[in-house]
Amino acid sequence: MTQTAYKRVLLKLSGEALMGDDAYGINRATIEGMVADVAEVAKLGVELAIVIGGGNIFRGVAPGAQGMDRATADYMGMLATVMNALALADAMKHVGLTARVMSAIGIEQVVEPYVRPKALQYLEEGKVVIFAAGTGNPFFTTDTAAALRGSEIGAEIVLKATKVDGVYSADPKKDASATLYSTITFDEAIAKHLQVMDATAFALCRDQKLPIKVFSIVKPGAMKRVILGENEGTLVHL
Repeated sequence: MTQTAYKRVLLKLSGEALMGDDAYGINRATIEGMVADVAEVAKLGVELAIVIGGGNIFRGVAPGAQGMDRATADYMGMLATVMNALALADAMKHVGLTARVMSAIGIEQVVEPYVRPKALQYLEEGKVVIFAAGTGNPFFTTDTAAALRGSEIGAEIVLKATKVDGVYSADPKKDASATLYSTITFDEAIAKHLQVMDATAFALCRDQKLPIKVFSIVKPGAMKRVILGENEGTLVHL
């Protein structure tokens, strides 16, 4: 079997990544492409857990949520992540992957609740575990959920999938002179005000000595190259 750089990883997928070029919702071709990348990684024997966001669905109802209580809006966002997790698990089934969706809020008729020992058991059995509903609490992002779940399951790294190929010195869409960092420390990222993750998630990863790899989910083969330890994306470390 091919030697990999990591044995157990936590992949953070934004809901927006599932939209493709659509305004909101789930683009079927996009989710199939992501699942194909996940399948390539799973074939290498890597234990893979995923935290999924809900922005692609919540974006469709956001105008109606204006003026809404923040906690209520956050709970709606959590439910959106459950929908995305179910779609992701279904797409995985079609390529021969076994996935288990675990929710931080109770919806037992639809998905099973998050129980850490059970999640660890699934990972050891070679199943992909999809964590839905964030942390189960309002005011916390799915970035924070990724840092938390990654720490809980003993992941060696958090893979943050984005639409750009790493962390830049400035927004590459607005500044043509922006440079891509191959590696950067947590302290450097803070000092330079680089928006790798939200502050709570970033601090948790730093405190738990959990490195973050930022890479492009739309770049063919990027996830597999990260898993193999090749020079891909940006590594944020102590």
